[in-house]
Amino acid sequence: MNKISLILQREYLTRVKKKSFIVMTILGPVLMAAIAVAPILIAKYSGDEVKSILVIDQHPEIFTTAVPGTENIVFVNSKMTLDSAKKNFDPEKYYGILYLPGDLLKNPGGAMLFTQKQANLSVTSYIENTLEKQIEQDKLRAEGIDQKTLASIETSVDLKTLSLKGEENSAELATVVGFVCGLLIYMFIFLYGVQVMRGVIEEKTNRIVEVIISSVKPFELMMGKIIGIALVGLTQFLLWIVLTLTLTTVAGKVLSGSKMDAKVVAQSMSQSSLDANALKELGAQPQVQEDAISKVFRQLSSINFTLIIGCFILYFLGGYLLYSALFAAIGAAVDNETETQQFMLPVTIPLILAFIVAQTIVQNPDSQLGFWFSIIPLTSPVVMMVRIAFGVPAWELALSIGLLVAGFIGATWLAGKIYRTGILLYGKKVTYKELTRWLFYKG
Repeated sequence: MNKISLILQREYLTRVKKKSFIVMTILGPVLMAAIAVAPILIAKYSGDEVKSILVIDQHPEIFTTAVPGTENIVFVNSKMTLDSAKKNFDPEKYYGILYLPGDLLKNPGGAMLFTQKQANLSVTSYIENTLEKQIEQDKLRAEGIDQKTLASIETSVDLKTLSLKGEENSAELATVVGFVCGLLIYMFIFLYGVQVMRGVIEEKTNRIVEVIISSVKPFELMMGKIIGIALVGLTQFLLWIVLTLTLTTVAGKVLSGSKMDAKVVAQSMSQSSLDANALKELGAQPQVQEDAISKVFRQLSSINFTLIIGCFILYFLGGYLLYSALFAAIGAAVDNETETQQFMLPVTIPLILAFIVAQTIVQNPDSQLGFWFSIIPLTSPVVMMVRIAFGVPAWELALSIGLLVAGFIGATWLAGKIYRTGILLYGKKVTYKELTRWLFYKG
C-alpha cells in the first residue's frame, strides 16, 4: 500500500506542476465565465449603430405605423417610386429600402427589403414580426372584429410544477442541470482516462517501467497511476468550480452596477416590450410577468445540489476508475498510440452510447431505457447523473453505485491480468486472441 501511495504522489505532483495543468486550470474558468457573461456584453455593445431604412409604402393610410422604429432602427417614409429610390439610394445615409406593395393584405409575401449588403437578421426579423401583426389587425378590422375584445382574451399560461410537499420545481432547469452533469462526466472520463493510457505507453516506450517494476508489482504501478491521475482531475475540477463561481460573481456585480444594464435588458427584450405596447394601444392590459431571474433562483433552491455534487464526485471517480483501468490495459498491450485504435473502440462505445442515450433520457428520465442504462456500470456514470436532477429512488441510486464499484473491481482485475503481461512486451502487435489468453493466464 505504501508503494501505491508513493506512485500516486509521483503521478499527482508531476502532473499538477506541469505548465499545461496550470494554464488549463486558469483558462478553463475564464472561458466558462466568458460564456456566461458574453451574452450580456454582446447585447451591451452590439447594435449601437443606427440603421435608417427608406420606406416606399403604396398604402400609407394603412401602413403608416406598420413598422414603428426602435432605438437602433429608424424608418423614413418617402413618396418616391421604387425605381427612383433605388436609383438615388445613398448607402452612407440609408441601410436599405423597404417596399410595401398595394396588395400586401392579399399577398403578404410581396414586401421586399433592398440592401447593398446582406440584410441583417435582426432587422429582417423585426420587420417581418411587426408587419405580420399589422396585417392581422387590418384583416380583423376589415371583418368588423373588435380588436380590443380580441386582445383582452389573449392569455399567457405559466404552468407551475410542484412536488407533493409543495416545493416548486422546474423540468427545464432539471434538464439543464442533469445534462450538464452528464456531459462533464463524459468529458472528464475521456480526458483523464486517455491520460492514463498515454502515460503507460510513454513509460513503456522509454523503458522507464522496467526500472519501476523492479521495485513494485505491475498491479501496484497501475493502481498508483490511476488513482494519482484521478486526484489530478478532481483537483482541477474543484478549482474550476471555485474560480468559475468567483469570476461569474464578480462579473455579475460589475455588470449589475453599470447604468447601461437597464438599457441592455430593454434592448434584448424589445420584441416583448413591443408586444406589450401593442396590447396597451388596443386597450388590453398585459399580464405582469414575474422577474425571470428571481424565478430561476427560486427554482434553483428546489434542486438538491448537495446530493448532485456528492453523486457527481462518486460517479466521476467510479466511472473514471473503471474506464482508466481499461485504458491502462490498452496502453500496456501496445507500443505506440497508433496501435490503440483497434482496442479503443470496444471500450469507448459504451461511453459514447451512454451520452447518446442521455440526450433522450432528459425527455423521459423514468423510462425503462433510463433505468437500465443508469444501472449498468459502463453507462451509469453519465446516464444516472442526468436522472438524479429529476429525482431517483434511493434504492436505484444505491444499486447503481454498488454495481459501479463492483464493475470497477472487476475491470481492475481483468486489466491487471493484461497489464502485468503486456507492460514488458515490446515489438509485438497484440491481437484479441492473445489478450484473451492473458486473461486466463495463471502465474
